[in-house]
Amino acid sequence: MSPAERDSDAPVAGGLERAAAILGAFDATHRDLTLAALVARSGLPRSTAHRTADRMIRLGWLDKPKDRYRIGNRLFEIASLAPIRLQLREAVLPFLQDLHSATKVTVQLGVLDGAQILVVEKITGHRPMPMLSQVGGIVPAHCSALGRAILAYSDTETIDAVLAAGLERRTPRTLTDPVAVLRELTAIPPRGWAVEREEGNIGVSCVAAPVFGPLGEVVAALSVTGPSGLIRSQTIGPAVRLAAAAASRAYCSRR
Repeated sequence: MSPAERDSDAPVAGGLERAAAILGAFDATHRDLTLAALVARSGLPRSTAHRTADRMIRLGWLDKPKDRYRIGNRLFEIASLAPIRLQLREAVLPFLQDLHSATKVTVQLGVLDGAQILVVEKITGHRPMPMLSQVGGIVPAHCSALGRAILAYSDTETIDAVLAAGLERRTPRTLTDPVAVLRELTAIPPRGWAVEREEGNIGVSCVAAPVFGPLGEVVAALSVTGPSGLIRSQTIGPAVRLAAAAASRAYCSRR
């Protein structure tokens, strides 16, 4: 590549990195940001953040009602084209709906993203649980039933990467010893579902089961989450496992 070509590429790369920093400033608890907050959370100089954000508004990537920035509708349209939404979510959604109808508590679909679980879909019905991550949010893989259901069927390299990332203690019940986490993962395949009791949030428990792809690889997990008094794994576990198995067949038929 010639120096001229490298120079022509540099502004594009810089622009993309600035846009990524702007988008990264938003999360589930920071959905609307003032310019000052956008500067603080993106780490960009004020003039750069303002200029980049204005350009993103023109592209539809951001919106700015009054004095606050928020994610624009164009990004929602683009995100809806992602395979994880078109294929996985659409295949699994009917079974999430069935599971929610049967249990009357929150159901979720998640995929592994590094050492975190990305929540792809969630149904709460009339029993909302605000302490849980929203769609697009993340939760630690090591102390979530979704994460454990996936890790139990993952290769050693994937498991080691999650353990090496650090086992954050979310509550007094969180397993933070790698040996204890591995022991928990080993217990999952024989019964077909993972259990997490108050390791992410006190008073909240979860049961999850894996969703598999056409080659037998684990691609996601679905879960039932609710007040600990209502989540009895021996009762709910078989239903979650059956729903995940049906979802796996539906997902494979679309591939």
